[in-house]
Amino acid sequence: MATYDDRDGLIWMDGELINWRDAKVHLLTHAMHYASSVFEGERAYNGKIFKSREHSERLIASAEALDMPMPYSVEDIEKAKEETLKASGLEDAYVRAIVWRGSGEDMGVASAKNPVRMAIAIWGWGAYYGDAKMQGAKLDIAEYKRPSPETIPVHAKAAGLYMICTISKHKAEAKGCSDALFMDWRGYVAEATGANIFFVKDGEVHTPLADCFLNGITRQTVIQMLKDKGITVHERRIKPEEMDGFEQCWLTGTAAEVTPVGEIGPYTFEVGDMTREIAADYEALVRA
Repeated sequence: MATYDDRDGLIWMDGELINWRDAKVHLLTHAMHYASSVFEGERAYNGKIFKSREHSERLIASAEALDMPMPYSVEDIEKAKEETLKASGLEDAYVRAIVWRGSGEDMGVASAKNPVRMAIAIWGWGAYYGDAKMQGAKLDIAEYKRPSPETIPVHAKAAGLYMICTISKHKAEAKGCSDALFMDWRGYVAEATGANIFFVKDGEVHTPLADCFLNGITRQTVIQMLKDKGITVHERRIKPEEMDGFEQCWLTGTAAEVTPVGEIGPYTFEVGDMTREIAADYEALVRA
């Protein structure tokens, strides 16, 4: 399999499509040193990006949270994504839009004099958790915790917030797990490294309140789907020990879509009817 920097194709970069292998940045790019970068992960189904505009709006909001004035509007981003998807020749694809502080006059912590840049890359990407989509993913419990909103802009999809995600996912994979589950700084259940989490008990759904982590677009979509079915959804703070009483569990995210969970540390869950149904309904929705 070709590495991600050595592929055929085109990448949209700063307003134009360029050859994939030519999409490069300088060593002294500010984002590489100080994590001044935000991004979106999106999926296209049957040639259409699901919830595309919501992702573009969130990209701009994330950039603003990191004090990066966006050089492009929502309409500009939408047009660029459409152009890049068409150039890719793919119908079903993963879409990565990224905004970052480039190299310029500043090379300290401050970077106000450096240009804000943007790129969009699109490639084929299958199930994020592999066969866990059918069998149920196995999750480790992360050593690190999601930070307090008083310490960092937790509702931005910012690259720096994923540092502990990478560390935790590596440790989980070394244990034979697919992912890791974070608690928040208070000790409540929060999210996985790149996905939100849901639990089922007595026909009702419980999901952590998104008060210190990203309120995922897929999360919001699934919550509305459940409510439309007449299923009660509790968005609340969940103690870790409550997982012992939950019957089913699943993850949601653009990459993860809806993925059942079979184990989290010492806790086990069935891949039950509600989990299978919501996964099937989500698949039907994105391909409608």
